[in-house]
Amino acid sequence: MVGNVPQQQQSHEPRRQPRAQQLAFDELGEPLREVTFVVVDLETTGGSAKDDRITEIGAVKVRGGEVLGEFQTLVDPQTGIPPYIQVLTGITESMIIGAPTIAAALPSFLEFAGLEGGTVLVAHNAPFDVGFLKQAAKDLGYSWPKHRTVDTVITARRTISRDEVANCKLATLAPFFGSPTTPNHRALDDARATVAVLHGLFERLGPMGVQSLDELLTMSREVTPAQREKRTLAANLPESPGVYIFRDSQGNPLYVGKSKNIRRRVRDYFTASEPRARMREMVALATAVDTVSCSHDLEAGVRERRLIAALRPRYNRRSKTPDRAVWVKVTAELFPRLSVVRTMKDDGCDYLGPFSSRRAAEDTINAIYDTLPIRRCTHKLRQSAPINACALAELGKCSAPCDGRISPQTYAATIAPLRRAIRSDVGALVQPMLARIDALSAAQRYEEAQSVRDRAVALIRSLIRTQQLRRVNRLARLVAAAPDGNGGWELAVIRHGRLVLAAHAARGVPVRALLTSLAGSEESHASDDADSVDLPEAHYEETELISSWLDAPAVRLVELDGEYSCPVPAAASWTPWMRKIDRSIQTGRRARDPFAHPRTPRPLDRPQDRPLGVRRKYVVP
Repeated sequence: MVGNVPQQQQSHEPRRQPRAQQLAFDELGEPLREVTFVVVDLETTGGSAKDDRITEIGAVKVRGGEVLGEFQTLVDPQTGIPPYIQVLTGITESMIIGAPTIAAALPSFLEFAGLEGGTVLVAHNAPFDVGFLKQAAKDLGYSWPKHRTVDTVITARRTISRDEVANCKLATLAPFFGSPTTPNHRALDDARATVAVLHGLFERLGPMGVQSLDELLTMSREVTPAQREKRTLAANLPESPGVYIFRDSQGNPLYVGKSKNIRRRVRDYFTASEPRARMREMVALATAVDTVSCSHDLEAGVRERRLIAALRPRYNRRSKTPDRAVWVKVTAELFPRLSVVRTMKDDGCDYLGPFSSRRAAEDTINAIYDTLPIRRCTHKLRQSAPINACALAELGKCSAPCDGRISPQTYAATIAPLRRAIRSDVGALVQPMLARIDALSAAQRYEEAQSVRDRAVALIRSLIRTQQLRRVNRLARLVAAAPDGNGGWELAVIRHGRLVLAAHAARGVPVRALLTSLAGSEESHASDDADSVDLPEAHYEETELISSWLDAPAVRLVELDGEYSCPVPAAASWTPWMRKIDRSIQTGRRARDPFAHPRTPRPLDRPQDRPLGVRRKYVVP
């Protein structure tokens, strides 16, 4: 009888009793038979994703029990393969001669997997395989796509009892489920065996009520009782874009988020799709969910940031304190200087930023000092009352306007490259830093060159951010539209960096007629003077979100009052150079340990067969 198992027999029960919970028909999610799974297996030179390398990738794509495709490639790890790994996998160093490197193999695998299209990644001991793939992507400067993962080890442990199998190793489960392929530590064969295990687990889970992907993920992760009990909070929420606010029993906001489908996203908090411990704690306290429906995802993102800044919910971490940002101000004195300030004012000064901390702002100031001899003192200088110059003038680090040696006009020419960089052309500010990096490297002063390089990267990033915000803040009025994917248009009206109107024109609805009818619904704004720009009407996070949306290839400009352009010599043109620097930094970190470097000692010659007892000669490249 269920529930009357003697104490001494409990060890023969499954390791964890499955906790699948029957959902309503509209909550079932995607049926397992319609989900595309990509089952992957890797062979590597060792067990550390950071220090070891991939030697083989094998994958099988399946849907509804049918194999859609297979992927297999050896990978040159650009390092030696330990002898015991060669014995275990059968992959020798001679086999990888001519094989593609991970730089060529990983893009091919990602294209095959199609993770951005919603496929689900499956692996036996997923943290190992996914960890290596993520590390490889990071080393190559790729952003790893978001996806869902099923670990057949965890699923098996919660489905099969100990008296059925001794353990949940692939070599044990494959024959148990009748796999036609025997695991042999080769990637494709192991992936095929994992497919058989996955389908065998599906047969076991079906009678337990597991029919959808959400239910399968629930089997793979723990779901707290509080998460299950609060699922009814999502019952009556709209299935449209918008913002949701979790509240406690006192009505206090706990967490603010946004989604293209409010109901579906909120429901995820009560399933295994939400693994974050903080969110589980938040769900346990939540008693209600308020929503704000929006016209499209951009409006939802803007309202989310505004609500987080206004309410400061305890479980939100991002966007709670936008007022803590700082700026670098080019003062409007006779001889301007650089100053770190907390607010932008409509005072005719140039501003650089925002920066997340004062230290970041000061690092950028130091980068500017490396290039331009701008004064660093805080005295209020007058041309008619010169004072003694400081030591920086003797070192050539300051043009010394304090002692009257240069005129205001000459000093203005000195600081002109910075003003141009804030507006458009950054070349005159950055090129001297690159020349200094080359000179220091030629003199083998590598640490100094690295320091200058890091300051140059920080400066360029701050200029990119400044220019992106500035070009949106200067727009008196901009109307833009993006396709909604169903023949309609998502509309946004922007004034000086602030979203003042959002609307959605369904398929067949005239866009301009809709905009005319909604003209009186725009939010009030502080000024229509496009020349007062530089004083934004929204928090910088909102303006950055709008700027990113406007830069999307599909967005179309409908109406424009002002100029919206990106000059050729703008800071953004340096993005490829910075990516190259980021890759070199990643390579440099590995190079600190010569035995962790991608090109560790390897054979001078690698014949197919080598007699036992013959020692190999190694060189360090």
